[in-house]
Amino acid sequence: MSGSWTGPLEKIDEYRWLIPKSFQDGMRVPGLIYTTEQLIKDLRMDQTPVQVANVACLPGILKYSMAMPDIHWGYGFPIGGVAACGLKDGVISPGGVGYDINCGVRLMRTDLCADEIENKMEELLNKLFNNIPSGLGTKGKIRLSNKELREVLVKGSAWAVKKGYGWPEDIELTEGNGCLPGADPDKVSERAMERGRPQSGTLGSGNHFLEVQEVVEIYNPEIADVFGLRKGQVMVMMHSGSRGLGYQVCDDYLKVMGRAVSKYNFSLPDRQLACAPINSPEGKDYFSAMAAAANYAWANRQWLMHWTREVFSDVFAASPEKLGMSLVYDVTHNIAKFEDHEIEGKIQKVCVHRKGATRSFCPGHPDLPEKYKISGQPVIIPGDMGRNSYVMVGTKKAMEETFGSTCHGAGRLMSRTSAMKAASGKQIYDELSNRNILVRTGNIRTLSEEAPAAYKNVNEIVDIVHGAGLSLKVAKLRPLGVIKG
Repeated sequence: MSGSWTGPLEKIDEYRWLIPKSFQDGMRVPGLIYTTEQLIKDLRMDQTPVQVANVACLPGILKYSMAMPDIHWGYGFPIGGVAACGLKDGVISPGGVGYDINCGVRLMRTDLCADEIENKMEELLNKLFNNIPSGLGTKGKIRLSNKELREVLVKGSAWAVKKGYGWPEDIELTEGNGCLPGADPDKVSERAMERGRPQSGTLGSGNHFLEVQEVVEIYNPEIADVFGLRKGQVMVMMHSGSRGLGYQVCDDYLKVMGRAVSKYNFSLPDRQLACAPINSPEGKDYFSAMAAAANYAWANRQWLMHWTREVFSDVFAASPEKLGMSLVYDVTHNIAKFEDHEIEGKIQKVCVHRKGATRSFCPGHPDLPEKYKISGQPVIIPGDMGRNSYVMVGTKKAMEETFGSTCHGAGRLMSRTSAMKAASGKQIYDELSNRNILVRTGNIRTLSEEAPAAYKNVNEIVDIVHGAGLSLKVAKLRPLGVIKG
């Protein structure tokens, strides 16, 4: 998008900025952006406030069209966008979920210390790279029949665990127990099935990664203890989604929703916001297909974690159980869900779109695993491969203000094309090596596209959501070794 945003951004406080309803005809609610004075310049140049205002025009939208501080330009919705719609008169929009349905992050702890693995890091990373299929179009090690793929689309993580790819407790420690109800494989096109079948159990390319990390700082010892975190500890973070299957589901239903806009006589400022009433045939069909893709993604991360455990077991000559390789949590950041939230003093069920935004549920929430009811939900915020990542915790403030949502990462600052012009993959590889970060990739160009400079500083992003009370800092992690597709 060329040009810069010249519309109103009214400062509410240090972390909140408002786009008033009066800015644009058709806005049903104001826009609310979480950012700071320091990041406003980049925000204006990116023009993402336009998309925040456009989303505010959706039928049935409630409270605000919201954007987290990692906001950047997306398809229809900005990446970092959050919008909830009422079930009676609201809509569901593929642009509010994105192409990589249930792209998410899974964090696994170990009982190893960083100094214990220093001499084995190269061997560890090589074996992880060889055993975790990654890269554009890569085929996985899982060979699913048509019947098995359909089962995965309905059951998600539970299917993988039942087949021996993980532990029963992994399901409980995955958002939504690794399964979104309402999935229907019959609503997924044959083309989507064809794309997803060979990619089962693959990391993917672009911003997807697997990182071996070290806990370098603890901010809240009590909650860190609940999460099983301690300083110096080795962790593994993986970021992946629904691969070609999810992409195709989005592509298929954008066409369906494009026709629905005319059918239901919606007036929208951007055709990329194509949508349908939640309870319409088109809306129900999209949700069923989207849920199926989400379940595929949860199974995918379950497979990846299983093979990661096997590699660690091989390298350190001990079982995953003995190495303490338990799941901390798995969160999704591209999904639409039906959730209960308080609106004007009353609890009602709404459809929450989170696109490049992470759930941030508070202590005591009924949807949390028993072990996290006392603390609140673990919130996993990856940074770029050259800085660090964070573990945070959900808050009551998020429930009151953002439908239980927070940021999902650092957020892009440069396009992939611009990043490739700024530095070569070899330069990024050398830069990371100088920081004692080992890297393995099947495509050196990916390192250029995903250069640290291409992203906002995750420390600033996390400080905003922490300061705004949307999620609170628990621990900081730094990368030791990175696998990119």
